[in-house]
Amino acid sequence: MQASSIEGVAQATPKKNLLRLLLLPLVILAGMGLSVEAGLLGPLGVQVGHLWATLSIFGVGSAILFLLLLFSGPQKGPALADLPRWQLIGGLLGPMYVVVLTLATPHIGIAMTMIAILSGQVGKSVLIDHFGWFGTARKRVNGERWIALALIVAALVLIARG
Repeated sequence: MQASSIEGVAQATPKKNLLRLLLLPLVILAGMGLSVEAGLLGPLGVQVGHLWATLSIFGVGSAILFLLLLFSGPQKGPALADLPRWQLIGGLLGPMYVVVLTLATPHIGIAMTMIAILSGQVGKSVLIDHFGWFGTARKRVNGERWIALALIVAALVLIARG
């Protein structure tokens, strides 16, 4: 029985690696989309106000998500009311992120805004991984992760000076 368990792990690893390989370009493209969003939101916020710009972006996004849900069929999982309330904090963080993006971009530029956001994201992500917060698998901070974080902070400093 132990041999079959080991074989199952060996078979799952190439699939997991392939999935990671396929998802990485998708995530990079999504990151590029955030830069485009910042470029759109900055001027929109100046024209109509930062909160209206944020509301319009979330309104369009909500309408698209509603259509996707409508045509994707029944969804698996618990009802929204059955989820722990702390898991819904993202509903607060998303608009805060977009408002800050809308406010900052016209003043400090897209590159500076994005690298500052990236610095915060990677810094917090390293802590979340290290401590296994929010039910994630623990990944201890090692030398490579510290170097990566330091390089991102160095990029922030260089872009700020440039």
